[in-house]
Amino acid sequence: MKKISFVMLILLSASLLKAQTVIHLYKTVPNSKRNNVVEVNDTTSKRGKVSKVVDPTLTAFLPEPAKANGTAVIICPGGGYSYLVVNDEGAHVARDFAAHGIAAFVLKYRLPSDVIMVNREIGPLQDAQRAIQIVRERAAEWHIDATKVGIMGFSAGGHLASTLSTHYQKAVIDNPNNINLRPDFSLLIYPVITFQDSILHKGSKKALIGENATPEKTREYSNELQVNTDTPPAFLVQAANDKVVPVANSINYFMALQKHGVKAEIHIYQEGGHGFGMNNATTKDKWMDRCYNWLLQNHLYQ
Repeated sequence: MKKISFVMLILLSASLLKAQTVIHLYKTVPNSKRNNVVEVNDTTSKRGKVSKVVDPTLTAFLPEPAKANGTAVIICPGGGYSYLVVNDEGAHVARDFAAHGIAAFVLKYRLPSDVIMVNREIGPLQDAQRAIQIVRERAAEWHIDATKVGIMGFSAGGHLASTLSTHYQKAVIDNPNNINLRPDFSLLIYPVITFQDSILHKGSKKALIGENATPEKTREYSNELQVNTDTPPAFLVQAANDKVVPVANSINYFMALQKHGVKAEIHIYQEGGHGFGMNNATTKDKWMDRCYNWLLQNHLYQ
């Protein structure tokens, strides 16, 4: 009995190692300055926290081949563009996707900084574009359908995800093979969407474009204003009593999608605040179940 348990443990360990392959986004990181910054990494806490990212990566959580259904999701953790919540808004979610046959990739993206970047406002977007480029380039290797690759973002990661969803036409990375940088769908969880003064998250705006950004620059990164008929369909979740990111962020993005005839679904919980990750403790309802249902309805999951 002990021998069987030991063998099972070895197999489980091998499976976990396979599921958590780390891919470096670049050989040479673009838009970078020479610096002495050292990444700060505390993944031992429940939420997990990483900051001062200089070497952006994707961590792959791949389903068993027999379970793989071809769908893939790139996950952008939140943290106000100041740090990344890599467990609650990253690895924990990725494992759930993988258990459902969806390949999941946690994006450890660079955080806006004049110390490490020539142009801080495009740094996170470069990493998101590079992430979707890599996933599509290696789709066959990972048993992924290149037409079912989505982006997911929590909080400020939701701003990055919605930026990729509305700014994919202009590549801010080298793209010699003209890989499609448009996500096929967006999953936006208590997302920062806008930098408009009345409902913005001040910290995210300050970090990315500066609190005194021009009206033109503010509009450019207010993603509800950048929606058009080609914007990917979206699934949105937020709590009505969110005191960090006003729920109007999600509502306005949803309304913009509706205006342009883009499929979208929104779930607004009565309570839950901000940063609840996969589990809103104020309700027995599981938004991840709603997410899988939406993916199924839109032929993105089976």
